[in-house]
Amino acid sequence: MTTGYRYQQVELSTIDTSLLLAGILFAQSYFDRSDTTEQQIRALADSIYLRVDWKWASARPPVVSMGWHPESGFINADWIGYNEGMILNILALGSPTHPVDSTAWTSWTSGYQFATYYAQSFVQFAPLFGHEYSHVWIDFRNIQDAYMRGRGIDYFENSRRAALSQRAYATANPGGWRGYSQDVWGLTACDGPANTTLTIGGRSRQFHTYWARGAALGDERDDGTICPTAVGGAVPFAPEYTIPALLAMRRIYGTKLFTTYGFLDAFNPTFTPAGLLGWFDVDYLGIDQGPILVMVENYRTGLVWRVMRGNQHIIQGLKRAGFTGGWLP
Repeated sequence: MTTGYRYQQVELSTIDTSLLLAGILFAQSYFDRSDTTEQQIRALADSIYLRVDWKWASARPPVVSMGWHPESGFINADWIGYNEGMILNILALGSPTHPVDSTAWTSWTSGYQFATYYAQSFVQFAPLFGHEYSHVWIDFRNIQDAYMRGRGIDYFENSRRAALSQRAYATANPGGWRGYSQDVWGLTACDGPANTTLTIGGRSRQFHTYWARGAALGDERDDGTICPTAVGGAVPFAPEYTIPALLAMRRIYGTKLFTTYGFLDAFNPTFTPAGLLGWFDVDYLGIDQGPILVMVENYRTGLVWRVMRGNQHIIQGLKRAGFTGGWLP
């Protein structure tokens, strides 16, 4: 953050770009007064968003590549199939200067896997962040694209079902991990205790550090590490279950888990080499803290959703993706 340079040799990420742009467009719509400062904020927001060249990022048109390296070019992966990239595709479709072709949305949905997992039928994606990040910015209640019209639900309901299936998975606890219950659950990308295999309680257990944990049909990535942002980011979808879970985790683990800035990133009760109560992270991750904060606010007041419903770039992207109904003009 002191130089503005990328970290080591990581790709320049199109989804990280999109999450930044979503925040910029929120600021554009929020600062709506006529004074010089707020006019400048709106103009700066446009100057950034309109410069993004989505057509250039479509290495294999019409879809957008996941990232680019200065040394080797685009990585061999595109935004096809359900995950956190929904916001990316809407921004790429809504651009007034460098939009992708409207067929990008059909290509995106062509990779969906709709299935039933722990009594919930929804588009599968194992880590909960994929069901949350786009919803931080866009109110998907009662608006539908062609795919969701065909299923008779909307993306908000789809995310609710994903959260409920994870809660049911943790309650069943097929892996026999310590601490899991109907109020202690949540799998998503987060820190973890170690990259190691240990014998604990007579069972061989494989653990990971940072990993995209999750649970979906045919894709269970679970090492006993629970991430509170998985539940915090799902607060609006199922408040009757998510809010009690957050309160329970804070009550059970106290300041080991919840301190200065709220929940630490993750904890693992099974990893007892770190202590009798297990392993607790020492870090807060901004990309995890943010969804907790904003989704709680969306549940309480609808602030971000309400503001973004007035952003013309978001509206244009949704319409080009085929969304209709609800709050869309």
